Amino acid sequence: MKNVLWLVCLCVVCVCECWSSGGNVQEGFMLLAGPLNSNSEVNDAFDCSHPIPPGSRQYFEHLQSRGVTHFKVPLSWAQLLPTGLPSQPHQAVVTCYQTLLRQLLESSLQPLVVLHGSTVPEALRSRFGGWESQELVDMFQQYAEFAFQEFGELGESWVTLSDLGEARRDWEPAAAPRTLLNILQLHRNIYKIYHQQFPEEGRRLSIGLRAGDVEMIPQVKDTTMDFLSVHIEYNCGSTSNFAEEMRSLQMSSGNLPVLIYKMTARDCSYSQFQLLGNILQVLNNNEPNIVGCDMMDVLGKLDMQDTETSIAEYTESRSSYHRVWHKFEAQTSSARDLFLKDSFPADFQWATSSESFKVEGGWSEGGKGETVWDRFGHGGLAFENQTADLACDSFHKVDYDVYLLRGLHVNTYQFSISWARIFPSGHRGGQSEKGALYYDKLIDALIESGIQPVVTLYHWDLPQALQDHGGWNNTSIVEAFKDYADFCFSRFGDRVKTWNTFSSPWVVSHAGYGTGEHPPGVKDYVVASYQATHNILKSHAEAWHVYNDKYRMKQGGKVGIALNSDWAEPLNPSRPEDIVAADRYMQFMLGWFAHPIFVDGDYPATLKTQIEDKKRLCPNSEPARLPVFTPEDRKRIHGTADFLGLNHYTSRLVNNSDGGCTAGPQGVGDFQAYVDPSWSSTASDWIYSTPWGLRRLLNYISTEYLNVTKVPIYITGNGMPTEYSGDTLNDTSRIEYMRSYINEALKAIQLDGVNVQRFTVQSLMDGFEGPQGYSERFGLHHVNFDLPDRPRTPKQSAYFYSEVIEKNGFASKKQFFHAPDMSNTKSNKVSSMPPSTVPSQAKDVWRKFSKQTNFQRKLYHYGTFPQGFRWGVSSSAYQIEGGWNADGKNSSIWDTFTQELGNIPGTANGDVACDSYHRLDEDLYMLRALRVKSYRFSLSWSRIFPDGRRTSLNQKGVDYYNRLIDGLLAYNITPMVTLYHWDLPQALQDIGGWDNVDMIHIFNDFCDFCFDKFGDRVKFWMTFNQPQTIAWSGYGLGQIPPNVKNPGIAPYRVAHNLIKAHARAYHTYDDKYRTSQGGLVSIALNADWIEPKDVTVPREVVAADRALQFQLGWFAHPIFKNGDYPDAMKWQVGNKSELQGLSESRLPSFTEEEKSFIRGTADIFCVNHYTTRIARHATLRLTPHSYDYDKDLIEAEESDSPTTAISNQRAVAWGLRRLLNWIKEEYGDPEIYITENGVATESKTTWDDSARVFYFKTYIDEALKAHDLDGVKVKGYVAASLMDSFEWLNGYTIGFGLHHVDFTNPNRPRTPKYSAHFFYQVVKDNGFPTPDDDKMLYGHFRKDFIWSTATASYQIEGGWRADGKGLSIWDKFAHTPLRVFNDDDGDIACDSYNKVEEDVAILRQLKVTHYRFSISWSRVLPDGTTKHVNEAGLNYYHRLVDALLAANIQPHITLFHWDLPQALQDIKGWENETIIDKFRDYADLIFSRLGHKVKFWITINEPYNVANIGHGYGAAAPGISFRPGTLPYIVGHNLLKAHAEAWHLYNDKYRAKQKGIISITINSDWSEPRNPYKQEDVDAARRVVQFYIGWFAHPVFNGDYSNMMKTIIRERSLAAGLPKSRLPEFSPEEIRRIKGTYDYFGFNHYTTVLAFPVGYGNLQHYDADRGAGTIADRTWLDSGSSWLKVSPFGFRRILNFIKEEYGNPPIIITENGMSGRGPIDLNDIYRSYYYEKYINQALKANLLDGVDIRGYTAWSLMDNLEWATGFSERFGLFYVNRSDPELSRVAKSSVAAYSTIINCNGFPDPASGPHECLSPVPEGTSAPITDDRVKFLGMNLSTSDAETGLNTTFALLVVAVFGAIGSSFCFFRARKRSKKGL
Repeated sequence: MKNVLWLVCLCVVCVCECWSSGGNVQEGFMLLAGPLNSNSEVNDAFDCSHPIPPGSRQYFEHLQSRGVTHFKVPLSWAQLLPTGLPSQPHQAVVTCYQTLLRQLLESSLQPLVVLHGSTVPEALRSRFGGWESQELVDMFQQYAEFAFQEFGELGESWVTLSDLGEARRDWEPAAAPRTLLNILQLHRNIYKIYHQQFPEEGRRLSIGLRAGDVEMIPQVKDTTMDFLSVHIEYNCGSTSNFAEEMRSLQMSSGNLPVLIYKMTARDCSYSQFQLLGNILQVLNNNEPNIVGCDMMDVLGKLDMQDTETSIAEYTESRSSYHRVWHKFEAQTSSARDLFLKDSFPADFQWATSSESFKVEGGWSEGGKGETVWDRFGHGGLAFENQTADLACDSFHKVDYDVYLLRGLHVNTYQFSISWARIFPSGHRGGQSEKGALYYDKLIDALIESGIQPVVTLYHWDLPQALQDHGGWNNTSIVEAFKDYADFCFSRFGDRVKTWNTFSSPWVVSHAGYGTGEHPPGVKDYVVASYQATHNILKSHAEAWHVYNDKYRMKQGGKVGIALNSDWAEPLNPSRPEDIVAADRYMQFMLGWFAHPIFVDGDYPATLKTQIEDKKRLCPNSEPARLPVFTPEDRKRIHGTADFLGLNHYTSRLVNNSDGGCTAGPQGVGDFQAYVDPSWSSTASDWIYSTPWGLRRLLNYISTEYLNVTKVPIYITGNGMPTEYSGDTLNDTSRIEYMRSYINEALKAIQLDGVNVQRFTVQSLMDGFEGPQGYSERFGLHHVNFDLPDRPRTPKQSAYFYSEVIEKNGFASKKQFFHAPDMSNTKSNKVSSMPPSTVPSQAKDVWRKFSKQTNFQRKLYHYGTFPQGFRWGVSSSAYQIEGGWNADGKNSSIWDTFTQELGNIPGTANGDVACDSYHRLDEDLYMLRALRVKSYRFSLSWSRIFPDGRRTSLNQKGVDYYNRLIDGLLAYNITPMVTLYHWDLPQALQDIGGWDNVDMIHIFNDFCDFCFDKFGDRVKFWMTFNQPQTIAWSGYGLGQIPPNVKNPGIAPYRVAHNLIKAHARAYHTYDDKYRTSQGGLVSIALNADWIEPKDVTVPREVVAADRALQFQLGWFAHPIFKNGDYPDAMKWQVGNKSELQGLSESRLPSFTEEEKSFIRGTADIFCVNHYTTRIARHATLRLTPHSYDYDKDLIEAEESDSPTTAISNQRAVAWGLRRLLNWIKEEYGDPEIYITENGVATESKTTWDDSARVFYFKTYIDEALKAHDLDGVKVKGYVAASLMDSFEWLNGYTIGFGLHHVDFTNPNRPRTPKYSAHFFYQVVKDNGFPTPDDDKMLYGHFRKDFIWSTATASYQIEGGWRADGKGLSIWDKFAHTPLRVFNDDDGDIACDSYNKVEEDVAILRQLKVTHYRFSISWSRVLPDGTTKHVNEAGLNYYHRLVDALLAANIQPHITLFHWDLPQALQDIKGWENETIIDKFRDYADLIFSRLGHKVKFWITINEPYNVANIGHGYGAAAPGISFRPGTLPYIVGHNLLKAHAEAWHLYNDKYRAKQKGIISITINSDWSEPRNPYKQEDVDAARRVVQFYIGWFAHPVFNGDYSNMMKTIIRERSLAAGLPKSRLPEFSPEEIRRIKGTYDYFGFNHYTTVLAFPVGYGNLQHYDADRGAGTIADRTWLDSGSSWLKVSPFGFRRILNFIKEEYGNPPIIITENGMSGRGPIDLNDIYRSYYYEKYINQALKANLLDGVDIRGYTAWSLMDNLEWATGFSERFGLFYVNRSDPELSRVAKSSVAAYSTIINCNGFPDPASGPHECLSPVPEGTSAPITDDRVKFLGMNLSTSDAETGLNTTFALLVVAVFGAIGSSFCFFRARKRSKKGL
């Protein structure tokens, strides 16, 4: 092979000679080179079957710099069109050739494009034959047209066939003439096509042949061509004259311009230069008209190996920077900024990013350690003293963040892990599992959404604990980082396949350890900065090796590093020293880290040289100290990256300067950096928009670092900040920045061949930007940092980026979609059914559900819908589209109505609404994020037909819906299209609207058009939405447009027309489109559920059924049953009409033909449902005539259910299940789609819409029950609605949306609400799979587990003045009016004072091992002091204890259970510190008297209730409420000290002898955040728990009150002007005295609450201190107590809390149970359910979580006086019959349930077969008794007494009858005997 440089020099000589000759050589002389070759074989031209060879771009530029003007590009017919068909191109090959041609143009070379060589490709020859085949010729012409279309703009000079002579040798001799004619005619045709398509000057096309084929030239010249392309062979050994040959050739061609397309030199050596002279002689001659020559083959064929060698030769003496700079230096600004409209490679990765400390918040959550950024923020060093404590709250908002990512449509998300969240101390020993679980959750959520996680191990947030030991300056950090990386790889590597060890480490070294601008704030650019880099590089290498050695084989991932770098250009390009300075800038920034990793394991020579030079120049002030890598270090570091990550934002202009002895890169590097004032600025003073720098930087990286190490480049960060004020959402500057930078990356890939595989936009959302705090915003999503919700709203840049991702670049968008399966090509018309009876047979639904208890009705059902279930969201045209008169749309009746002032609140209208007409991409973003399967929307009739008729067709309206439909299908979302959703064209209303029968035909024409235009893609149609609303509200009440008030006639007439219009449209689809389109057609009917006021009264059931028939049956009955109205309607309206004196019914009638036509015109049943109402029969007025009065019933709200923002529309979830069952029974079990269901909230409810979450949670579950339990064929569910919108008569005052829309902002920003994330989860789970919390755990408690039940003295004992008992505060409280419900009291209670034997008997029946009861202090010490001991009272407890022990039941005694002696209260009770000693004395007495028999003690029960309920709220004795901010804390203080004294007394005086255990019982709910995604709610929940359980547990178990309580109360007290905290302080001695005063943790628990923050201002109150409100989840089961909701999961959580917070003490659960209320039902399944679920949670806590649980106590043994609620709330396992003077105890079914659990000591696994412990347990001996009393013989008796009396009376009667019969018999017999005697 010859040397390419020699060849190029020859070419340059030729050109120069031509230009200097003074002859006629044209100025546009073509000097040819090329083509590229694939390998060393002579004829193997590059054909794009492989990627463009690396180095090609440099090669082209080299040729151009040496004078080459044109380059040959032979196309491959076979590669471009493998099948020969232009409709089936190989797109990758097309793109490859386009890229190649662009590279040439970018290098200032013109392509000479060759359509084909000569021989027919074998694949085509085998199918079509050779050139003699006309079919082949035709195919080639089509190929030429295809090539012109794809490449014509990129090349001006073309050759059809490069070698006609070679083609001739391929012909069959016999067919030669015809073949030649074929080819020549083909060429003529192509010539004509080419010049017609490109008529401009300078365009040329030819055909090629060999100079030796002279005889063909006359035939060829007759064809049309612009020049003659010839192949000349020159033989150095021949004597022939080259010039003569050329003249002969031109004469033969008719003086056509000649292009020497190819010149082959034979038998020439390097020493023979005669050829050069001959060529020059010919070119200098004026005669031959030669327009170009090829010199490439003069010296032999050149393959790509030579190309690479030649490039290396001409660049080897220049640096990478110089080469790249030289490549681009001559670019004009217009050429530089030329926009490339092309696509990225098919597998390109699109990403966005975040960084842990910028977004996570939760700075101390889950045990997270402090980071250097936490310290920085808390030190007030960020903008306006801002911190990252909460940031974006991403720690709680994983679902929120992943929602944004789904909306963006990225396939990759880059985030960093907080080292301190995983290892709080920085070392493995202190791992935080909660931190790891957070990242598990995030990674899993990403993968579930099809998004690949890319994890950065370190993004600047070093654990402060490590920094305290020197941080990155301490060499020990290398090992610490290695350990940290090892943990992350092992924990997350099964799912994470791409890892960045560090991101922008230069910033850490520069700003953290050099300038000190960033934490840790070290200002030492001499030593610390370089040492930090040294350790970072070694840490990176160690992490890489850990992965490589331990994990790569199994996990198969990649590990790299993300380096940040500017691009640097010389300030003065004409100064070589500035160019060298720019090179130094790059080495000091990028090379500092990249060179060791990617080149040789060491720092760049430039960096080392500069530092060494400075050391010599500055002997007295060392400016830099660069650590040295050992040979082992270099070897270990070199090559430790599987990719190069690049963070790039801006560029700099650099000049050479003398830095002197100044430390820092500019001083040491002898350069200065500047920006061009013309560059676009950003909110950051260091980022200027210079997009071209990215392309150049990528070329530089590829050349400098990846030339040998062939790894890809990932752009891991690119973005710009905007200001935090102004129009934050319409971020056009960011869009332009992104557009330009992404395009430069595309150029680098497509034009330069740089291997870039990912682009990452920084960042996903606004965050904490270090020293700038929140003042600079990089986010694609706006975060409102002023609101605790931290709502995230897409900016316009987010929508722009999603569009780029969708297009995979900037090429024209091609819409691809898959239409849904055409599975309904046959009619689905429902079968005819007989008319409904009156009432309908569906009345059985009321009978079925009326017996349900509240427990059964509300019990949550877990399960999932079947695969294929359709989840959707809805909207309607008028409500969201806006654009009311845009692009030819005309007015609708709603436009007319709303534009009149006063019709809508706030004069609102739908002129703009959500502006969806102009914001389609924004709507698609939301739908993508939700991942719904369906989107229900309506068509605006007046947008498609402005005047309502086809003749007014508005194509732009059609185009809008086409874009919407195609956009939905692109994301596999099924369009559910409503043809009419209330917005009738005004032009049609002007002719009467739906009251005009002509509307039937007009509507059908509109439907026909829509079916035709959209039906190929739309497979689900609804003709009308809620026709009942149209007819009644629009034409009856006149409330909505068209506002016709004719309630007695118009609604029926309009409905008549609507039904017929629906039927006509259905038949049109059925007849014309179903076979080809295969869709479904139905109608969306609205229906409330109607519940009878009294289901036991037949008339009320009939009324409820009638209400349903008038609402739903009005339309459903004709369509789904028999084509006619329901008889209930016909009867009612007909009779009313007759009573009104009318000659015929106001309800129109259908003809038989119409009935037949209407019947069955629906493929599925679509129903909209929102609420339930209660109906009762009423005889309503006859005048005025009204549809409403025709019904003869009155509807009312279901008053027990939650209200909503719409009056009379309560959230009554259970009604949906009943409605679905009614539809099933009434309409023949159709397939049902719930096409609307949702709830309105007030407009002020923006993002935190927990009420909507509860609504969906309950309503969807009722649909699931209907499906799973009742067999209803529910096929889909559509949530109303996608976003807040124009809500008809309510305007914008309420919203139904899953997304909040800000209607005050012209951008109409859409922000997801809490409900959007909830609904996504439901869709993802396809319902409600059983959560782990609800799954049963089978297993057993420890063998010595305590099983107990409990009571309290005042609640059960009675005997309130018996045997010398003193008064207690509860005696006084209960005898005070209005204190206790129903004026109940404990005077007798359960009379346990007199029923020891009965109580012990039922305890034995229960099988408990222990019994917890309390001692009445005032029964033992009547005045509360030991001055007088009431032995009679004490004797009661002796008898009870003895009876328990005799029954083998251990007594567990509570000393104080709220019933303080009144005598002590008279001296201020627990407020008086003297009570401490009195309580100690009382305890001493009891220990001394009973302690030898009792081994389990509780000092005080629930001190929280004593302190706060009794002395704060005043709802319990002593009923004090006037000092709620101080007294509860004082009382609590004394309670704690009293407990401690009693404990120490026992411990010191009695424990050794009595060997018992003693503690305090503390009660607490568990608290969950109302919104678990919200830190503010999490904090509120935490406060609730700390102010509840922590108030008393913290001093006892940890010592002193919690810091939270102390801090909050002190700060609030001082803020209110008080001199000190309202919370008393313990002295150090008291703290020590109280701490540890427990032998176990006595714990009472019943329920869980949901907490949220509430501000009380300066109110001094316990609740204000706690700062939280609480509610319950609506799905939790009710109890008989308003405060107690069944929430078992909370039990396990609070037990775990006790374990973690208080050191896992032994726990005895001393109370847990559930109350009932209302009628007595001994079958208390709700209580059995409660015990099973709660005890199982305790078992989980014990077995799974290691909580040390020793016992469980059920509250309560028997129904008793439930304090202030009296006897109305019943917690007992045993029912106490208060109507029986004996107060008999009767076992409820829960006794069997609880005793079985006791018997089994837990829950045996049913999979192991029947367990012996499950044998039936005998029930109570007494028959169930109720409180019902009856009159019997004038006496008021219980039913049992009356029954006894009745039986006795009956028996006496029987005796009397028999006696009478006997007497009569004796009498008659005696009489007969007497007669006989006579």
